[in-house]
Amino acid sequence: MSKIKVLHLVKSLGRGGAEMLLQETLKVHNQDQFEFHYIYFLPWKNQMVEGIQQAGGKVLNFSASNNLVIILQIPKIIKYIRANKIDLLHCHLPWAGIAGRIIHKLIGIPTVYTEHNLQERYHFITGIINKITFNWQTQVISVSAEVATSIQKQISPKIPVATIMNGVNTEHFKRNELFRANKRKELGIGADEILIGNIAVFRFQKRLKEWIDIFKDISNEYPKVKACIVGDGILKEEIMTHLKTSGMEGRIIFPGLQTEVIPWLSAMDIFMMTSSFEGLPIALLEAMSLECAIVTTAAGGINELIRDGKDGFIKPVNDWTALKEPLKLLIEQPQLISKFGTHARKRVQESFSIKSMVDQIEKIYLDIFKLKTK
Repeated sequence: MSKIKVLHLVKSLGRGGAEMLLQETLKVHNQDQFEFHYIYFLPWKNQMVEGIQQAGGKVLNFSASNNLVIILQIPKIIKYIRANKIDLLHCHLPWAGIAGRIIHKLIGIPTVYTEHNLQERYHFITGIINKITFNWQTQVISVSAEVATSIQKQISPKIPVATIMNGVNTEHFKRNELFRANKRKELGIGADEILIGNIAVFRFQKRLKEWIDIFKDISNEYPKVKACIVGDGILKEEIMTHLKTSGMEGRIIFPGLQTEVIPWLSAMDIFMMTSSFEGLPIALLEAMSLECAIVTTAAGGINELIRDGKDGFIKPVNDWTALKEPLKLLIEQPQLISKFGTHARKRVQESFSIKSMVDQIEKIYLDIFKLKTK
């Protein structure tokens, strides 16, 4: 039998969670059975392109400067689907999903959409269009039970919704002691100093200003604790202004966007997230796989990932200042950092492996393809 051709449609291939998953799942997919194509729209967000190509994917950019232009690219996408005999369309992120549903409506190609977000968090206009078009597809994959509940509550879909939790490639994402030593030396962090870190796209839901405020209080009490936030995004200027006005300029390392995150995660001791909402964040799974001790708010699917006091520490979303309590515990008893880091890795190995995730996705592809060819 010839390979089943899958086209992934995604707004960007920058260093976001959904985009990172496309690269990592491709490494695990059965490429003897499937052939993977990728179309993205924002040409300046291309950090995952090289990795996907090296893993065997075929990547094209159909340049679009805004959401309207993404929709205007539909005829070009249909032409590509027909020319390359694509069997199935898999869409990620709202406007790529909307474009995919219109394509499904026009030419009938089986279409899958992965939902990473709560429906309540959509922009008003995006939410309306999303709701109108939601049933113009074959299958939806939600990344957490909370996301699935939100879909049922807000949309009452007439199509199947399967929950497949995000996973991480624990064989690839392993702590590297050489990377750790080199990165900490480069950053000027001593062996007896604790590095608190985060990897994030600079969006409002990440609440990085609150992250800075927490670290400010912690560093005033524990001067040897250091901090690092890896990433970039539309709120960078606002965050840098807050950094300056809070008196923290020069006290938190901001290395910008990094395609290779293993050296940075290896250097970190504690991974802290202050998010107001999430699906199931890939950066958190990666940090757990690299044995960082986890301190986080209970945003979205994090509730389904972290068992408080066992795999890490988790606090209510609206009580983000309470994150200081477990931070102090870990700083004052640094032997607990290693303990909770070990537990975090064990948790993802046992319940959030990328192999399990890919197996479930491939089953959906095969089930849809069998229906198509009947």
